[in-house]
Amino acid sequence: MANFLDPKKPTTRALLIGVQTPDMASGEGAELLSELHELVENIGLSISPHSQLISLRDRAQPKFLIGSGKTAEIIAIAKEDGADVIVIDEELSPAQQRNWEEESGLAVIDRQEVILEIFADRAQTREAVLQVALARMEYSLPRLTRAWSHLSRQRGKGKMGGEGETQLEQDRRLVRNRITHLKEELVQVISQRATQRRKRQRTPVPGAAIVGYTNAGKSTLLNKLTGAQVLAADKLFATLDPTTRQLALPDGRTLLLTDTVGFIRRLPHRLVEAFKATLEEVVAADFLIHLLDGSNPNVDHHHETTLAVLGELGAAERPTLTVFNKTDAIEPKTLARLRAQHPEALFISVHTGEGLDKLLARFEELAVDDQQAVELLIPHSRYDVVAKLHGAGRIKEQESLDEGVRISGRFPRKSAALFTPFLVEPKPAKKKPAKAQRKSR
Repeated sequence: MANFLDPKKPTTRALLIGVQTPDMASGEGAELLSELHELVENIGLSISPHSQLISLRDRAQPKFLIGSGKTAEIIAIAKEDGADVIVIDEELSPAQQRNWEEESGLAVIDRQEVILEIFADRAQTREAVLQVALARMEYSLPRLTRAWSHLSRQRGKGKMGGEGETQLEQDRRLVRNRITHLKEELVQVISQRATQRRKRQRTPVPGAAIVGYTNAGKSTLLNKLTGAQVLAADKLFATLDPTTRQLALPDGRTLLLTDTVGFIRRLPHRLVEAFKATLEEVVAADFLIHLLDGSNPNVDHHHETTLAVLGELGAAERPTLTVFNKTDAIEPKTLARLRAQHPEALFISVHTGEGLDKLLARFEELAVDDQQAVELLIPHSRYDVVAKLHGAGRIKEQESLDEGVRISGRFPRKSAALFTPFLVEPKPAKKKPAKAQRKSR
């Protein structure tokens, strides 16, 4: 991957080029360019005021993606503006990227490379670091010639070939070996994670995952509800690693609540693949909380993007609670429209606390959808089971008898292995004594 950040300069100036294609909705290119602006700021680049949106009226051109005349115009603007890098809001092929750089003499990157840089900067856990490294290596492999443009790539006489070709082949071999090694490490890490997940599933505690577009307030919601200290910054992809915390529901039960990586339009597919292991938390959850920033003008697109990514992950059929956040900042007309479009959704403000009581009540309802009403008699020697049941479900009655502890309540069917050995017939309801009739004189 090209190093487009010059360490000798305090900042690097970027000229952003958005693209509106015939198959895009009207104004979508401008929205994506605005989003690219925020993405690029997240990797520390200053933005040229001459950034612009162009329209592709016909099919994409194979050499530069856009026509040669428009390419020359953009390069002239970049040089006049003193830009160090041109960022194009489309996926460039390795050949197109190379053609741009040879034509301009500047670094030229696409949306994929910007997102990869952000992910590389934000990854913290071993799994996330490995996943990002793998995605970057797979992206870089067909682009290695960019790093060796100063060497001769002419085939020399003899078996070894030219200097540049030899070095390039060595680097390709190193990258392929690194990719193989990363995949092997990931298999081990994913296996360890699966073991941890199986242990959690054996513990009869329901789980929910917070999903949504990046910067919707997922980490802030987790912190508010559980008292966690997850980084919650006003920037895209502030956190990449899933974080699970225990949430005490009002009825006394425990819910495992997981914060996941945010989604984004045009997320590079290799990152979706690379993060499937991390996002398995979504598939394993009993239900999903789809959190949206209701104050964002692009909230409808964010809703569609998240649903599309959930579909790719095989989680589209999970029970999902739609929640619009930041009601304190939503325009009244927009709020009325969203309520009409999503009558089943909840509207909250994590900042002010509005609607959080209703949110917790819905958590309780969703957590009992798959629960079974049972009567249990547990020996006094198995108070470990009694303790687990208190955290797993809803205990209505508990009575200590000579033969053990009798419990009446509702518990998840997935924890049947825990309570089935102690099932008993329901205790018959006590009959009320009949009122004595007065004798008539």
